[in-house]
Amino acid sequence: MPKLISSPKNALTGTLSVPGDKSISHRSLMLSALAVGRSEVTGLLEGEDVLATAEAMRAMGATVNRLGEGHYEVFGVGVGGLLEPENVIDMGNSGTSTRLLMGLIASHEITVMMTGDASLRGRPMGRVITPLSEMGAEVTARDGRFLPLTIKGTDETLPIDYTSPVASAQVKSAILLAGLNTLGRTVVREKTATRDHTERMLTAMGANVTVEEDGEGRVVSIDGQPELKPVSFAVPGDISSAAFLLVAASIIPGSDITLEGVGLNPLRTGILSALKSMGADIQIVNESTLGGEPVGDIRVRAAKLKGTNDIGVDPSTMIDEFPVLFCAAAVASGTSTFTGLEELRVKESDRLSVMAEGLKANGVQVDESPDGLTVHGMGGKVPGGGTVATHLDHRIAMAFSVLGQMAEAPITIDDAAPIQTSFPSFIDLMAGLGAGLKLGAD
Repeated sequence: MPKLISSPKNALTGTLSVPGDKSISHRSLMLSALAVGRSEVTGLLEGEDVLATAEAMRAMGATVNRLGEGHYEVFGVGVGGLLEPENVIDMGNSGTSTRLLMGLIASHEITVMMTGDASLRGRPMGRVITPLSEMGAEVTARDGRFLPLTIKGTDETLPIDYTSPVASAQVKSAILLAGLNTLGRTVVREKTATRDHTERMLTAMGANVTVEEDGEGRVVSIDGQPELKPVSFAVPGDISSAAFLLVAASIIPGSDITLEGVGLNPLRTGILSALKSMGADIQIVNESTLGGEPVGDIRVRAAKLKGTNDIGVDPSTMIDEFPVLFCAAAVASGTSTFTGLEELRVKESDRLSVMAEGLKANGVQVDESPDGLTVHGMGGKVPGGGTVATHLDHRIAMAFSVLGQMAEAPITIDDAAPIQTSFPSFIDLMAGLGAGLKLGAD
């Protein structure tokens, strides 16, 4: 477990691209595996989470070949054509692919055993198990809701009309993917609109997906058993990864960077609005469409951030970006209060508690509540000098790597390895822009 030491060095300057969007990368592999024929994916994120998805699809009969960096071809087996794997599928740290794959498996007459690392084994799967069980799948999980688990699918699943109790694109997508091989129309109702990559991509492949508003929220429906046509997926840059660079350039004096080709799906861009509400200097240029998704270049320059009690966006549009936003709040002047974030307690770690601990260890005053944090900004550099326990959470590691660039004393991250799950080039990219990051002894 190599440590990572973060300390101030230079302002960040330059133009670069961030890795491919993780959510879209997962889905491009899964959906290509259900098409009939050859699909092609460019810009795929080659982090550990996505590579685990590729291995899972291979284990269930699809052919997935790497043609070059981020460039893959997939020969699918068709809707209903997944095969039973010979061995347990290890999903590593990826909650997204675990929940989505459970949806795919549910409507196939196969039995699959799934496990993951210590972090993933602590993440609740009940929110997916409940609707998939209603459709006819049988799931046996540790304590009824944790990995390791065994899911026994069926080719006689029943369509359901399901109202999701949580704002979760993973729950919605799992049900829609189960509905792919289910006769009839499967419906998911969500009170808060969540990222819609699954709907966009399925539509592009020929599935009949409808999205409507009914006065109480969004209603997404899919007609079962389409023949998905192979397509070419171009994966845009991941705004969740870009968030770390956006915050770093915002808080480090003199910084001026441009991130090219970043996905700007309106259900994913909460971090831009949140930072602007704190006074960030952010511009979007060269907007276009890539693979059915809006993209653009983001220029961000250093600015004096101020605390906020209202980021002006629904948390679902930026749930993974809150750890680094908390770090921005630590450097801002004034107090920031964030609420409605219960979901952060069931991510790769309990991100509310872990972030509070890490900030306090580095001299920042933080008040923790059941659903959020209040961060008392320093109006500049934080004291630093502390060691942060990542709890196998990649976003904790990267968030404190950013904060260390505005610390009086170096911040030590106890384990840099989790960064490989979503942003393998993070350390090199940050260092190339001017940041002071170095790996320490194990």
